[in-house]
Amino acid sequence: MGSFVLILGVLLLVMAYVLWPLRKDVFLSKSEETARSRLLAEQERLLNALRELDFDHTLGKVLPEDYEVQRAALIRQGAEVMRQLDELAQARERKSQKAEGVSDDLVEEYLIRRRSERAEKGGGFCPNCGKAVLAADRFCSHCGHNLQEN
Repeated sequence: MGSFVLILGVLLLVMAYVLWPLRKDVFLSKSEETARSRLLAEQERLLNALRELDFDHTLGKVLPEDYEVQRAALIRQGAEVMRQLDELAQARERKSQKAEGVSDDLVEEYLIRRRSERAEKGGGFCPNCGKAVLAADRFCSHCGHNLQEN
């Protein structure tokens, strides 16, 4: 009976581990997913239109003054679509950070602390080969030069 309970417990843990990425909060909401899909399709359409316009201009089918106007309009539309895609990505990032409880201030504080720790560890360069060494190193890890004899 005990082995049956143990196997059932292990099976439940494995199922939880496998199904963890399928949580609802991992996926975009339906409206966000639809908006993102629409924007990606629009981006692809604009890229194809721009390629076709460039090709037609190369063949001489489009007048130079029309080409410039149409190309500028397509580029403006593409930039707007990319801006909207970036906004969706930023909104999702903020949503995931809020769900995880991670704030930008905590991340910045961590980065500042790590940079200061790394700056303290730097010991300069080996006088023999010129490779970077740490302050606590006795010998150069590249050429083996004794750093303590100076």
